[in-house]
Amino acid sequence: MIEIQLDGKKVEVPAGSMVMHAAEKAGTYIPHFCYHKKLSIAANCRMCLVEVEKAPKPMPACATPVTMGMVVRTQSDKAIKAQQSVMEFLLINHPLDCPICDQGGECQLQDLAVGYGAARSRYEEEKRVVFHKDIGPLISMEEMSRCIHCTRCVRFGQEIAGAMELGMSHRGEHAEIETFVGQTVDSELSGNMIDLCPVGALTSKPFRYQARTWELSRRKSISPHDSTGANLIVQVKNQQVMRVVPLENEAVNECWIADRDRFSYEALNSADRLQAPMIKQGGVWKTVGWQTALEYVANGLKQVKSAHGAAAIGALLSPHSTLEELALAAALVRGLGSENVDSRLRHADFSNVAAAGSARWLGLPVAALSRLDRVLVIGSNLRKDHPLFAQRIRQAVRQGCQVSALLEQAPDWAMPVRNTLLSDSATWVGALAGVAVAVGQQTGAKPPVDAVVSDAARALALSLLGGERKAVLLGNAAAHHEKAASLLALANWIAQQTGASVGYLSEAANTVGAQLAHALPGPGGLNAQQMLAGGLKAVLLLHAEPDSDSALGGAGLQSADMVVTLSPFKTNLDISDVLLPVAPFTETSGSFVNAEGRLQSFHAVVRPLADTRPAWKLLRVLANLLGLPGFDADSSQAVLAALLPGVTSGERVDAARLCNASTAVPDLRPARQAPCVASIYQLDALVRRAAALQRSADAQVGRTNGAASRGAV
Repeated sequence: MIEIQLDGKKVEVPAGSMVMHAAEKAGTYIPHFCYHKKLSIAANCRMCLVEVEKAPKPMPACATPVTMGMVVRTQSDKAIKAQQSVMEFLLINHPLDCPICDQGGECQLQDLAVGYGAARSRYEEEKRVVFHKDIGPLISMEEMSRCIHCTRCVRFGQEIAGAMELGMSHRGEHAEIETFVGQTVDSELSGNMIDLCPVGALTSKPFRYQARTWELSRRKSISPHDSTGANLIVQVKNQQVMRVVPLENEAVNECWIADRDRFSYEALNSADRLQAPMIKQGGVWKTVGWQTALEYVANGLKQVKSAHGAAAIGALLSPHSTLEELALAAALVRGLGSENVDSRLRHADFSNVAAAGSARWLGLPVAALSRLDRVLVIGSNLRKDHPLFAQRIRQAVRQGCQVSALLEQAPDWAMPVRNTLLSDSATWVGALAGVAVAVGQQTGAKPPVDAVVSDAARALALSLLGGERKAVLLGNAAAHHEKAASLLALANWIAQQTGASVGYLSEAANTVGAQLAHALPGPGGLNAQQMLAGGLKAVLLLHAEPDSDSALGGAGLQSADMVVTLSPFKTNLDISDVLLPVAPFTETSGSFVNAEGRLQSFHAVVRPLADTRPAWKLLRVLANLLGLPGFDADSSQAVLAALLPGVTSGERVDAARLCNASTAVPDLRPARQAPCVASIYQLDALVRRAAALQRSADAQVGRTNGAASRGAV
């Protein structure tokens, strides 16, 4: 540790720290623009100039290493005058358009100009003008004349997103931040550049001119998309969601969110919202009241049970539903006497389940991904399936981590991949068995099966045997694979021999939670594939859209006497008999359990739209109409307390309930069907209806490959 004196106070910081780090530890604010704790040091704005004793001139706090006994003054006349001079230069060309700037009210330049700017400028020359550029549907560069060249956006692309999509061209007053030869910014994390921009140069296209910052209420929430469980701040005006930005949580999403977390809110305000219950009569949809709709559903379920037995009733539940919704929906169907409940809509191997009461999970804390030395990723388009997990692994790679992959196609993960084992998805088990044999050749252990060892498999095995902190991660395509149990069995053996953890990246916000809520078929119950194939007479669809969420689609449900869709949207119109409008995540309270098993609860941020109702309330009332016992919870918190007693929001569930063990014997026979995986902006009902996301380059690729891509990894 090195001790320095900062404004008369003694501060100890590790060797190699900068003066800025010492100031942060001491709680002393030093004005800055280009410095950001998650980015490399650029030292190009010079706003953080401070006085260092014996230095001939003011020094930038962000780029001046501490030395033993250093004396730093941040509030001296010399420091303040230097900062004021820098501010004067920054404002020479800055346009005076705060009244129309989206960043007005939350602009660092505006804030610091109050403290360090002069009342009037000494410069009377014309200000420079930078012409606007179109870089895609998400980020606006309409007012690049505001840019102060802090290069935060450039460094974010290089260091966090992994792709340098923005850069600085030209020099002097002609310098501009722009893309290369008019290309668009297509990173799945690009929206974070908006947050990083300290002025109004980069702004949100969907939010542009919609509201001023002081008009917005700010409320905490959790992302309902992938299994990261990113923490959000949802900004609201007049009971309408206007913007979504990250809430910093170092253990989960740090200070970043993916673009689908940021921009999917557009779906909440879309014309596709279902605002009142509807019943199909004679092929025509009619709006009805809640009492009529619920009695119709209750009577229909009773009639089906009476005529065909409870086994003719089933429920398909989206793993993007809240923990409380999943638990109540599963309990309702079981209360009727049926075990036909499933949330694994895209799966093909239903034998791959954890022990009763436990769940497959990531196998390590999310934060540990940034500290790995070796990673083997099996069957995942890591960058698009899990953008925030990918950026953590990207940070590990910057520290020397070696990444290996077993995939169908060469990965484009915006990071170096040391070893790539390419194989058709049908033969992934055989390819992974080759890695197991190669590991066994090095360790002397007998592999569970025999297989041919390729050079790529041997190189991959040698990589895994090195390093200390290691993980074998199975992606969405591995989880949905016809031979998922075999892949997990081999992954467990390889992990055991190499000292690695093994886990699932997990597809949805509540994939782990759905298992804990027992949203799985019980003894004798039908799985999702069997239910979708037909045979049921009454089906409940909770946030599920079979045509987009499964490989089989919803055609098999056409023969059912009654299909009830519980969704915020007008969907499943061709197969449904009843549409019940339930609240999306912003209009209900609930909980998600992310990939690492962390429970995170949230409250509604706006009132339910029109006649929309929270799904947990709707399910409780429906169960009451059916006369089922045990449905008396008066809040979502009561439902959660009964399901996960003693676990509070922010905590991880008991480790005993998280299990990736497998007793399966690897089956080397080729799979007959390719795994069903969703492209990045076809993952769930919200992103599928977010207009800006659907205009992005990734969405175009997703539509080309189909809503539910086969083996697109």
